[in-house]
Amino acid sequence: MIKVYRKTATIKAEQFDNSREMAEKYHVEYDGASSILPFRIDTPKGWLRIKVGDWIVADDDGKYWPIADDVFKKTYAELPVIPKDVAERIITEHSLNDLIPTLGGIYRAMIQTVVYGYQKGDIGDWIVNHSDDFARAWLDGYQVEEDK
Repeated sequence: MIKVYRKTATIKAEQFDNSREMAEKYHVEYDGASSILPFRIDTPKGWLRIKVGDWIVADDDGKYWPIADDVFKKTYAELPVIPKDVAERIITEHSLNDLIPTLGGIYRAMIQTVVYGYQKGDIGDWIVNHSDDFARAWLDGYQVEEDK
């Protein structure tokens, strides 16, 4: 029987734009031998071809790998960006829920917001109006919104 799996790893990636800074940072060289893939990047497996718009992914050892743009977009989604107070709520709820299943914690956090009410502009308002982002942040991680 075929089983279905999902990837759970969080990665760091940057889209290659052919800037001098990126070429130096990731050891990308121009190699005009191929008009379709005119650049190459030094990886643990040797030199691999890359083109503008492809993604450069860093592994845990600081090594870099190219991933074609279409493959990257099918495989990865950017972590949601959430307000600092919502991030603090997630941290607090996670620590309170160490012995409670994760989905129970998400459910409780969202239901409490609805049952006990919320006011426009507060944390509960954000959670209700961004419930998908809240759930993804709870499960997969998040980026905190920069101060304005």
